[in-house]
Amino acid sequence: MNLIKKIGDKKAVIGVVGLGYVGLPMAVTVARKGFKVIGVDVSEHAVSSVNAGKNYIGDVDDAELAKLVNQGMLKASLSYDVMQECDVVMIAVPTPLDKYQQPDSSYVQASVNSLAENVSPGTLVILESTTYPGTTKEIVAPAFEKKGFAVGKDIFVAFSPERVDPGNKDYKTNNTPKVVGGMTPKCNEVSKFFYEAILDAPIYLVSSPAIAEMEKIYENTFRNINIALANEMTILCEKMGLDVWEVIEAAKTKPYGFMAFYPGPGIGGHCIPLDPFYLTWKAREYGYHTRLIELAAEINNAMPQFVIDKLVKALNKKGLALSKSNILILGAAYKKDIEDMRESPIQDIIVLLEENKAKFDYNDPHVPKFHNELNDKHYTTVGLENIEKYDAVMIITNHTAYDYKDILKRAKLVLDTRHACNGMVAENLIKM
Repeated sequence: MNLIKKIGDKKAVIGVVGLGYVGLPMAVTVARKGFKVIGVDVSEHAVSSVNAGKNYIGDVDDAELAKLVNQGMLKASLSYDVMQECDVVMIAVPTPLDKYQQPDSSYVQASVNSLAENVSPGTLVILESTTYPGTTKEIVAPAFEKKGFAVGKDIFVAFSPERVDPGNKDYKTNNTPKVVGGMTPKCNEVSKFFYEAILDAPIYLVSSPAIAEMEKIYENTFRNINIALANEMTILCEKMGLDVWEVIEAAKTKPYGFMAFYPGPGIGGHCIPLDPFYLTWKAREYGYHTRLIELAAEINNAMPQFVIDKLVKALNKKGLALSKSNILILGAAYKKDIEDMRESPIQDIIVLLEENKAKFDYNDPHVPKFHNELNDKHYTTVGLENIEKYDAVMIITNHTAYDYKDILKRAKLVLDTRHACNGMVAENLIKM
């Protein structure tokens, strides 16, 4: 096959549609392996930044991006016309939920429609965006079939879920095992050969795109439900006067049958808060109600209020009302040591603080400013030189850059929602 030969000879040109948290790291990974890469994005900022060799994604090395761009191995465009040059195209566009918690497939639909107008016969098209089971078969393949392409013969179509964990120092795009589900056996064969050429990780083939789509949602639903269990245990332990963190550490000593998940002020990121809803939406098509998944979301979504209630109780013991208090929030990103603000719990917590008329500031060494989508307001980080002036400090993201001993020494009250002050004992420390 000509495509396999071009991939083997590293003469294949690779297209990446969507240059965000998934697309840009993948584009860099592919270019690093010696393939010419062309990216497409609707964002002028993203396109101009890539072409200038300027990085905007935490998991991408600044110097490596600049080097690949300067070598002519990576470039970006606003136009799908450049996809005419490509032999393989990976789609990594957003798949958000609408206001009714239903999947918004418009980005995928628009992308494949534009690709169908530009790709040549013999092209491999792989959807990597997380989505509901059936998307590849119902949206991606038909877009090319309408243009006269026979899937598995004139065009090769597959789904391979992204597995990006921002901030993970051990597993990056290049060494994380890849699941692939092609529309036909030939689609699987070509996809596997391609991924083996660009990744240093095992490639696991499944029988269809729907299996690959479902396994991705299962991964994140598994995490969502187990985090919800940890959060519910936290609420119960609070009522019983027990330390949930000590309970978890004790459970971790069992060498089988237990995997530790941890409570927190809420869940964030693009995947865990959203992906389970793709499944609940699709399940309704089959007359099934995913009760456990929806209950887990309910528990997790209630955690910001649990945190505020705990803050209120702690302040009341000091004779203070939340409405008369000045609060410092430590951490804005949804997890430690990254800049990613997507679905971060701080957004809900800020709304709740405002509803209670509290004054507050935030500090995050990774997030100098951000826009809260829940109230359409903008916020800017403050310094830590005046911790003493705040009535309470809330640790919402446990960045390693923080000196927790110093914070605990200087603050009047510390509410630790992330077990950041593990092992420390102080009268002003409130653990979640």
